[in-house]
Amino acid sequence: MSSTRIPLNIKALAKDLRTGSRAGLARAITLIESRRADHQASARDLVQALLPATGKAVRVGITGSPGVGKSTTIDALGMYLIAQGHKVAVLAVDPSSARTGGSILGDKTRMARLSASDHAFIRPSPSSGTLGGVAAKTREAMLLCEAAGFDVVLVETVGIGQSETAVYDMTDFFLALMLPGAGDELQGIKKGLVELADMIAINKADGDNLKRANAAAAEYRSALHILTPRSEHWHPPVVTYSALAETGIAELWQKVLEHRTAMNASGEFAGRRREQQVKWMWSMLESRMMARLRSDAAIRAKVKKTEAEVADGRMTPAVAAEQIAEWLK
Repeated sequence: MSSTRIPLNIKALAKDLRTGSRAGLARAITLIESRRADHQASARDLVQALLPATGKAVRVGITGSPGVGKSTTIDALGMYLIAQGHKVAVLAVDPSSARTGGSILGDKTRMARLSASDHAFIRPSPSSGTLGGVAAKTREAMLLCEAAGFDVVLVETVGIGQSETAVYDMTDFFLALMLPGAGDELQGIKKGLVELADMIAINKADGDNLKRANAAAAEYRSALHILTPRSEHWHPPVVTYSALAETGIAELWQKVLEHRTAMNASGEFAGRRREQQVKWMWSMLESRMMARLRSDAAIRAKVKKTEAEVADGRMTPAVAAEQIAEWLK
């Protein structure tokens, strides 16, 4: 990555962000995504300097299977929020981007209106590294967006499984989008997705689909009665809406606000944010240790030899792990 594209005058960049400069925000996120050691050090300084200006946004995680209409939903919801006076940032956690070389958000035509708005900022996930690395960069990008004055941050997961947990761990509200009449309305229960969700929203509730959407919603409501809610102060609702027809969008957002009010009143909101910060710290620590393993040629050579001994059964994984930990001291 060219250093000429990344300004290392942190004070000037921080000032740019505080004035709401989208160009400054884009440069700052490029800085935190850089793998260069000097850029990473500057990125840490930048995020630390901007920390007092962060934490005020509504952070919403959005997940759903391919074809459920996540991008159309984000476009409709984002435009609704902008009309209400909000500034909206859209980020992605896409662990598959390391293989495919890009994120679904790379195709901004999926969010045509939002990507053209001066009150929105859309950023695909970095196409590098593991899920942990991508999630860490997304967390930092979220803080930068907040410092730049974006008061709603929508984090989309375009992967499956652990990426959903990663997005859940960095947001205040986790929204699961479902399709009507797919024949497997309760599939989410098996994956544990429903247990993470703060709300289930059935998309495409329009025209001939309306009856099927209502039937799917009824099935999910029944299923949720069996599960113990994560919070005694919030029972996840099931709503129907249409991203294409833009019906039910206002009601969907109202539920997000009701959840925030309930969590604030019970003290759970602050508790969840504190818990997320600590999880983030451990995630960053693990990333730093793995980076050292990868960057130190001498350690890398020894690790390769140890790997071979473990593979051949000459050393137990436990002894090998202890040995590698000693090298990192």
